[in-house]
Amino acid sequence: MSIINMDNILKVLSSFNPWWKTGSFPPAMAKPYRRLAFFEAMKQLTRADLRRTIVLTGIRRVGKTTIQQQIIEALLKAGVRAEQILYVSLDHPMLKLGGIGYILSCYHENIHAGQDVYYFFDEVQYAPDWDQWLKTIYDTQPETKVVATDSASPVLMHGNQESGVGRWSILPVPTLSFYEYCALIEAPRPNLAPNVKASALLEMTVQERTQIMIQLSMVQNHFIRYLQIGGFPELALANDDLTAQRLMREDVVDKILKRDLPALYKIRNATELERIFLYICNVSSDIVSIDAIAKELNGVSRQTVENYIQYMESANLIYRSWPIQLTGKRILKARAKVYVADAAIRNAVLMDESLLSNPTELGKIVETSVYKHVAAFYYHEAASIGYFRDGGKGKEIDIVVEYPRIRPLLIEVKYREQAEVSERDAISSLAGTASASFIITKRAEDHGIQKAPSGAPMLRIPAFAFLYLLGHADQIAYQESL
Repeated sequence: MSIINMDNILKVLSSFNPWWKTGSFPPAMAKPYRRLAFFEAMKQLTRADLRRTIVLTGIRRVGKTTIQQQIIEALLKAGVRAEQILYVSLDHPMLKLGGIGYILSCYHENIHAGQDVYYFFDEVQYAPDWDQWLKTIYDTQPETKVVATDSASPVLMHGNQESGVGRWSILPVPTLSFYEYCALIEAPRPNLAPNVKASALLEMTVQERTQIMIQLSMVQNHFIRYLQIGGFPELALANDDLTAQRLMREDVVDKILKRDLPALYKIRNATELERIFLYICNVSSDIVSIDAIAKELNGVSRQTVENYIQYMESANLIYRSWPIQLTGKRILKARAKVYVADAAIRNAVLMDESLLSNPTELGKIVETSVYKHVAAFYYHEAASIGYFRDGGKGKEIDIVVEYPRIRPLLIEVKYREQAEVSERDAISSLAGTASASFIITKRAEDHGIQKAPSGAPMLRIPAFAFLYLLGHADQIAYQESL
């Protein structure tokens, strides 16, 4: 007798949906801290004017399943009947083999016959033709709402598949921001006014900026651990940091490189994938040459390097930052900067205790973290995020945020004891063309306004303060949108 039958499928579904028996969300599963991605997902899910399938995408262990569970808890508290909610973990072997069609047949024949339901598909990429299933559900079940999670998908990577156009909204779930990390571990909370953003400090008096920095100093002591442990919720709450890093290697990196990507892309030998990722960990925040990687890793072809980097990007394991043209010169040869998705992944993989004491390495870690925050914060603002390089010494700007109709935002990371920026540096030369310019420093007292040759103000601000304010601004932007 086949093990993939209705009785066995229902047993698995019942274990994943305990509210069918109790009518309420289990208190033991409840996690009170709600990230901004939860509120954004709820906002889209409850919109009456626009129906969309919501796809939460992010690296393993970033908290996507928790967000789904929190949405389920909120729906139950709002009066949605328990049997109208179906949660399916498509990573489960039996459910993976059963397929979405058979799972839904079992559910509707035995639990709830109507289509006024909420489907929660976790790790949806493991279901064959999942994008076609989401299209079919959207087109044929107008009363049904869907929230899916995805850790690595070629469909989402290419982003223009016909099945998703006008039907789903992709919500990236990055690792915890420094602001979210502080809130999760219940660090002391600075008393900041709602309108305090990093850019607002440009317009403040010296006394006003000083008062803001005094408030932000409350979280400074948590910054180094954040860089070390990173933005994975479970690891942030762990008591043993060494164990947390080991779990990150085993439960995040190893599973992505040895299981997820080989399964999705039919990779027979994951060793080359691991070697390329180790190379990227070493050069995170640098401009990367595909040819240089292929040459360094003797025996790996250029096409393989290109493909595997795209696969890692699809798994949310890395970011690629492309050059942005700020001057009249045309970019002749575009090469991407590559960042690991969270600086702590790099720390866990390289296993070098000196990383946080080596000024050069610490600069890479902080730039990686700044890029992640900027990419997350400006994702919904129709902005392009890249870097500027014009050749020659000092002619590079680490991070550029380019808008369609307003002047760009410039960010230079100078995480060192003496964070000097000269008049010849690119950010000084181009500050007059920017909407705002930031110099990210290390020391808490290294803050204030530095004038560019054009007279444009450049804000010097410590990394911990800049990152915390980005998260604070993100929360305020959400509250204002309600």
